[in-house]
Amino acid sequence: MIAFVDGVVAEVSETSVVVEVGGVGLELLAPASTLAACRPGERVRLRTQLIVRDEQPTLYGFDHPDQLALFRRLLDVTGVGPKVAMGVLSTLPISLVVTAVTNQDAGLLTSAPGVGKRTAERIVLELRDRLPDALLAAAEAGGAARRPLGGAGADAVAALLALGYREAQVKGVVAELAAANPDDGAEALIRKSLARLR
Repeated sequence: MIAFVDGVVAEVSETSVVVEVGGVGLELLAPASTLAACRPGERVRLRTQLIVRDEQPTLYGFDHPDQLALFRRLLDVTGVGPKVAMGVLSTLPISLVVTAVTNQDAGLLTSAPGVGKRTAERIVLELRDRLPDALLAAAEAGGAARRPLGGAGADAVAALLALGYREAQVKGVVAELAAANPDDGAEALIRKSLARLR
């Protein structure tokens, strides 16, 4: 198994990064947040997961250990493969995925590509008691775990739904903003959410 890749970023695409290690370019599929942190010419160390399917090896790279831990947990869920797990990590911050699982709010997960209602419910059911303490702590630090939306957050969600936005997408964005800005009222949360949703 390959635990990590340490080298210079050769190129970055929408879904992958090529890291040059000892004269060899290794292509790693990575979530959007990892790709955003990779810049050509800069040195990077990515934690990895090697998956072999149909005799074809694919290397997945992550710039944070919590991403790798959540990726591995998602792969343990029935019906969730690497593509869906990567879609979840690219669409939602770790804290919101953990929040969805701990609060049993499958709707938050449906904004990820390939995650319908049944898959989201299965993720919540199968991971509910299996998230490692490190992920729960990271989500608490991220501000949203175990804290349902209330007050200004709930008002902001209702207003955005009235404007025609999807519930799962709106809840995720508002929860993240409310956690980062606990003193914001509904109006400020709506304004900031609209900027992100456009």
